[in-house]
Amino acid sequence: MENTKVVITVVGKDTVGIIAKICTYLAEQHVNVLDISQTIVQDYFNMMMIVDMAGSKVAFDECAAYMDELGAEIGVDIRCQREEIFEMMHRI
Repeated sequence: MENTKVVITVVGKDTVGIIAKICTYLAEQHVNVLDISQTIVQDYFNMMMIVDMAGSKVAFDECAAYMDELGAEIGVDIRCQREEIFEMMHRI
């Protein structure tokens, strides 16, 4: 069975509505948020989400492309990575 978990990271200047815009899109696409952590350090927003795309109406590539566009629109950097790739990149 294919792993459908995706790691989404968001970094940028804090502004109203970042979480709302991202989560609204994910909900509309039937992407389930499994875990979310966010912090603000001196006006800089940092968020990491683990989502499950098993029931998603869109493919991973389409979701990642939309997140790139959304990030540019709201002034933050949004990255989507398949969980297995994220784990390989961060192995010590």
